Amino acid sequence: MRRIDVCVSGGCQCGAIRYRATAMLGNAHLCHCRMCQKAVGGIFAALVAAPKDAFTITRGKPAVFRSSELVERGFCAACGTPLYYNDVTASRLNLTMGSLDDPSLFPPHSNTGIEGRVPWLADLARIEDYGTTEGDDRGNWAASIRRSNRQHPDHDTEKWPLE
Repeated sequence: MRRIDVCVSGGCQCGAIRYRATAMLGNAHLCHCRMCQKAVGGIFAALVAAPKDAFTITRGKPAVFRSSELVERGFCAACGTPLYYNDVTASRLNLTMGSLDDPSLFPPHSNTGIEGRVPWLADLARIEDYGTTEGDDRGNWAASIRRSNRQHPDHDTEKWPLE
C-alpha cells in the first residue's frame, strides 16, 4: 500500500474529538460487511487508512468498542460519530471517510465484505434527487435547523464547544 504524504484532519459531529494525520495510505474502500454496517449505521463503511505513526488525536479522547478480538472501533461518546476501525495487529488505522474534514480527497477504489452488500445498492444512481439541505423548500423547518445547528465546522478550531 502506497504512503501519501498529505496532512488531513477530521473529527466528530459535535467537535469533542478532533484528529490529524500527516500521511495517508492509498486504500480508500467501501466495506459492506454486517459488522461495518452496524458500526456506522449505514449500508457500508467508507474507510481510508492512515499509518498509526502518522495519526494523532488533537482534541478529546475517543470511546472504543471492541467489536471482535482483533478490532477496536473508535467513536465520540458525546455525539456517537464513528471515527475509525483499528485492526489491533496492523500498523494502520482505517478512518471513516465521513469524519474527514474533506472526504472528497479519497474516492474509493474497491469494495470489501461484499457478502453483506445490499442488493439495491446498484440502483442508487437511478433514484430521484430530492434536493439539498442547504436551500430546500421546506420553509421554517430547514431554517430552524440552520439557526440551531450544533455541528462542528469542517476545520480545526481553537475552542470547543463553539459559542
